[in-house]
Amino acid sequence: MKSNNGKRNIIWEFLHGCRAMFVLSIFSAAVMAFADMVNPQIIRIAVDNVIGGNTASFAEGIMKIVDFFGGFAYLRKNLWIMALAVIVVAVFKVVFEYIFRVSNTKASETLVKNMRDSLFSHIEHLPFSWHMNNRTGDIIQRCTSDIDTIKNFISEQLTSVIRIIILLVMAMSFMLSMDVLLTVIALAPMPVIITYSFLFHKKIGRGFIKCDESEGVLSAMAQENLTGVRVVRSFGRERYERDRFESHNEEYTNLWVKLGKIMSRFWSTSDILSGIQVMLVVIFGALFCINGHMSTGEYIAFISYNALLVWPIRQLGRMISEMSKAGVSISRIRYIMESETESDKPDAVTPPMDGDIVFDNVSFAYENCPQVLKNISFTMKGGTTLGILGGTGSGKSTLMLLLDKLYDLQEGCGKITIGGVDIADIQSDYLRSNIGMVLQEPYLFSRTLAENIGITRTDITLSEIREAARTACMEDTIDDFKKGYQTFVGERGVTLSGGQKQRTAIARILTQNTPIMIFDDSLSAVDTETDEKIRNALEKHFKNSSVILISHRITTLSKADKIIVLDKGMIAEQGTHDELKCAGGIYQRIYEIQSGADDNIIKEGMA
Repeated sequence: MKSNNGKRNIIWEFLHGCRAMFVLSIFSAAVMAFADMVNPQIIRIAVDNVIGGNTASFAEGIMKIVDFFGGFAYLRKNLWIMALAVIVVAVFKVVFEYIFRVSNTKASETLVKNMRDSLFSHIEHLPFSWHMNNRTGDIIQRCTSDIDTIKNFISEQLTSVIRIIILLVMAMSFMLSMDVLLTVIALAPMPVIITYSFLFHKKIGRGFIKCDESEGVLSAMAQENLTGVRVVRSFGRERYERDRFESHNEEYTNLWVKLGKIMSRFWSTSDILSGIQVMLVVIFGALFCINGHMSTGEYIAFISYNALLVWPIRQLGRMISEMSKAGVSISRIRYIMESETESDKPDAVTPPMDGDIVFDNVSFAYENCPQVLKNISFTMKGGTTLGILGGTGSGKSTLMLLLDKLYDLQEGCGKITIGGVDIADIQSDYLRSNIGMVLQEPYLFSRTLAENIGITRTDITLSEIREAARTACMEDTIDDFKKGYQTFVGERGVTLSGGQKQRTAIARILTQNTPIMIFDDSLSAVDTETDEKIRNALEKHFKNSSVILISHRITTLSKADKIIVLDKGMIAEQGTHDELKCAGGIYQRIYEIQSGADDNIIKEGMA
């Protein structure tokens, strides 16, 4: 019950701004249903009372209308009035059908917009860890096809509920007023059809869940391959990935084929039962007419009402089918909307960010993984440069993710402070706006170079973009491009080399001019000379910022005010370059290896 209430509540929230239009469409559908009820009565009166001369009286309201047009005798001489009445009702129905279509379309598209806006906004505020645990392709599938499924159900099925109820109630009322026995015969197969429909609903619901989940996996697979197309081709894995995709696509197709067979059995059985019901009404109605138990006009009207009665019953099966699909889609979207977003403490502060950065006995482990950091403690003076060296998996990047609050420290796992203030007490948006970060694998958007560099600010000028590119040693490269700063870099920056992407990302961070700058192995793809130029430029233009350099290259770290060496999640050494290169530890070994390599390169060049 709680789950169903949750589904209703989330749909009610999405309907904000389009409820009035849906109400109008439902009202129009009700008027259309009323019009459907009127025409058979006009035909009945025309056949029995106007043409046939039957003097049987009707309800007082109907008799007043007949008298207004001159009575049955006058209508018999002017049959065009009856024909005109049918046309007027038909036009009346068409007008409201137009209103129904327009209002329903506007309401359903507004609903889709609300759902997409809400989902996108909510996803943007979900924790970094949530994104790491959910595939991008599956999230995209939930935000596209699942939304369309819900829209189709609400706009095509739910808006017809009132019309169906009116058709059922009024059709049965008119049918009972004409012949009770024939109405009982008409309604006899209905309980069987309805019971079968609900049993079908339970069975088909499980099938839709499997299909939806399989589609999410397929979408994720396609997204990963399109994003990593260069890697796939560089390793010659096109055939492997194609076979892998086709295999899962075949599995996905088979699920739908299996579901289609179940649905086909349902529709076939439902059609047989509906056909039997119509046949019973036609046969027994004809017998009643022959025996004089029912008039010809009543028989024609009864057949018309029975057709209107059968349509909602058959529609019930389609509605149940769509309801099963929509229920699965709502649950998948509700999973996103009910995922807890990042939130700050009520008394979160915005302190100065130029103070000392202190890691106090910090330990951390990713979900279901062994501990990455173990009792990390160090102090970085504000305005200084800190170098971090360590092997793969030693926890270098994790330190920076924790500093940026992309992951939260658990209770009792230490704390991180900036200027003496625990980052847990600092507003997240404020903290991140004051920390600039360049990753080893920088992400560039499918936009121009100028847009990628200036994406952090809305008021940035081209001259500021140029200055940032110059500091990042990217200006000459950009000037060599035919379109310069208007060069379109392609998705994820595929048109640029690794070093060019890193320098573009460095230029982007420089436009922020943040008090804390983090370079997470972001100079690894540039040559030593460019590395030195960038570091000198940073030192010259941003000497008041606290700079954290993570690198495997000793020359990159050599001018840092302090260097810490990580080994298996713990601090193995810390000190200055001059201190560590003679300390006999990890740093000295790496320094000697890299210095020897540099000497060999120089000798080979001289030879």
